[in-house]
Amino acid sequence: MTTAPTPAVPAGPSAADAVVRRPAPSFWVRLRRSWWIYLFLLPTFLGYGAYTVYPLLASWWYALLDWPGFALRGTFVGLDNFRMLLTDDLFWNAFANSMLFLVIAVPLRVGGALLLALVLNSRFAPMRSLFRTLIFLPVVTTSAIVGVVFTLILDAGGPVNTALVSMALLESPVNFAANSGTSLVTVVAVWVWKWLGITMIYWLAALQTIPPEIGEAARMDRASVWQEFRHITLPMLVPFLVIITLIDVISALNVFDLAVTLTGGGPAFSSEVMEIFIYRTAFQATVPELGYASAAAVLFGLMTMALALAQGLGVRAVRRRQS
Repeated sequence: MTTAPTPAVPAGPSAADAVVRRPAPSFWVRLRRSWWIYLFLLPTFLGYGAYTVYPLLASWWYALLDWPGFALRGTFVGLDNFRMLLTDDLFWNAFANSMLFLVIAVPLRVGGALLLALVLNSRFAPMRSLFRTLIFLPVVTTSAIVGVVFTLILDAGGPVNTALVSMALLESPVNFAANSGTSLVTVVAVWVWKWLGITMIYWLAALQTIPPEIGEAARMDRASVWQEFRHITLPMLVPFLVIITLIDVISALNVFDLAVTLTGGGPAFSSEVMEIFIYRTAFQATVPELGYASAAAVLFGLMTMALALAQGLGVRAVRRRQS
């Protein structure tokens, strides 16, 4: 006995299709529902607004004033402070020192950290965990303390001069931090030593992204260490090189705490970077010039933003070329 085929029943909407998608609640609705969460964030917002956002915005207004800081109100002078800066030899001296510091210190920090990372990334390196820790230790030390300690170490009667004179590398002791010919180089050397560890960590993380099979295949083809680095390791590290360099460039423009404790910008302004120039103009002058110092800070900030923008475009170009 045969049965008639049952006609196919058109599939109805599933339960998932029957669910009506509701629009996401607005910020104000979420704020009413979870107001207590934002209450915990309120101290952070107030602190950030009072000590970061407000000073940043206020400096733009102060840059247009002739204001020594003693009077309640300053005199509006428009762009006169910026015109004076463009003809101020000390401003351009500080700017040149900052750029020279950047040009010397960043390649030393990036290149030295890469060399250390390559050595300490090898599984055949003895006690590599110990050396990684020792190199990273200065990073967690306060910059101001590092500056004070190195003024004693590099003093004419300090251990460095004693060792160099005893080895006949110096005829007479030299106070490296108080000599106009060596003060800026001294700040560079101490800064690189202090921050070398964090850049080494960046490079170690970048090296972990390279598959070990590629290096093994190169060694099986009898490639030398230099050939493996030049044709395999370095091309794969180029995106990280751009990003790490950008990070170190921004860091090199923030050396106030180390420079002011190590050399104070002297002698004769030989190691005065932009941050010390701004600080000296605003707080150490006989008659403080807060408006003039604010104009210098704004101008230097715009230059820094232009530099960061140029490097950001470089990062985008490298990524576009790789893709």
